[in-house]
Amino acid sequence: MEREQQMRAIPLAQVWRGHLIENSHIGHAAVVDADGRLLAWAGDPGACTYMRSAAKPVQALPAVMRGVLEQYGWGEEELALMTASHRGDESHIAVLERMLATSGIAESELALPETLMLGEAPRERLLRADGERRRIYHNCAGKHLGLLALCDMAGWPRRGYTQPEHPLQQEILKRLAALSGEEEKRVERATDGCGFPVFALPIWRIALIYARLAAPPGGLDDAVRQATVRTTAAMLAQPALVEGEGRLATTLLAGGVLAKSGAEGVFAIGLPQLRLGLAVKLLDGSEAAMPTVVAALLRSLVASRHGAGAAEELLALAARVDASHHTIVHSDAGAAVGRIEPVVRLSYGEGPRFRRRSSDLA
Repeated sequence: MEREQQMRAIPLAQVWRGHLIENSHIGHAAVVDADGRLLAWAGDPGACTYMRSAAKPVQALPAVMRGVLEQYGWGEEELALMTASHRGDESHIAVLERMLATSGIAESELALPETLMLGEAPRERLLRADGERRRIYHNCAGKHLGLLALCDMAGWPRRGYTQPEHPLQQEILKRLAALSGEEEKRVERATDGCGFPVFALPIWRIALIYARLAAPPGGLDDAVRQATVRTTAAMLAQPALVEGEGRLATTLLAGGVLAKSGAEGVFAIGLPQLRLGLAVKLLDGSEAAMPTVVAALLRSLVASRHGAGAAEELLALAARVDASHHTIVHSDAGAAVGRIEPVVRLSYGEGPRFRRRSSDLA
């Protein structure tokens, strides 16, 4: 399966050093509307990949639906941290400390290792101050805190809350299956870096999830609809809390677009105005090439009828990405020695492999 996916992948970006192509980032992409129609793709949009942290907005939904925010007096900052892959900035840690204090959950109860922050600057400050590793420094701490609080509200045991058979994880799987249109039994699962189950879906279904998070369709249950609207609104209102300064997702969220990264080259976007979702997988797990690919995909949509209704906004968003994420390759001394160029080309129309499965688009 993995070899077949690599064979169907196509170049999405190339890295030039001098006059030669030094690297070609291959992968897949898909554009889907909130009704479940595959509109455009590159490579194989049916290739399966693990969502990794791109699943966090979905994982937060059960807590929002069951009233965790009201129970503990949490607002959009806490909800944003529940969806976050935080970098350990002071603002991130302040919200996490508040979540600990108001929920009554002990930091030792988080099923996370004591670690350092992901962010280089806060990690350097901590090391210089001889600070100690903590569980809330883990980038998934907000998710764990919020969902442990849900366990308390629902009367579920805190013990084993990361295990697939736990009621919490069964509830998350139910919500993911509903938004993706996939049957629960067909959602491949493994273990994520933080110990939670991690979900594998075809890339086009990941795009579908983000289309529905950004623009919930009419057929959704009202409670799910309200939770998705609230979760998306919190991410858009607090972009710096979701991932942190300098991150591609932060740039897009600040531009009014739902966005979240996942480890190993996964990125997902929801475009509310167009009711579209876009998902990308780079097979080499690259982060450096992702801004170039995303900006190119946004521009490609402008040239299609699917993006015609928001051409100005899409072009402005692509320009924002270009301005915030440089495409120049530098030497260790800072000299420009190369560049990253997009080569992705979208195909348009409904792919025949997906037409056969249109009946299971919930």
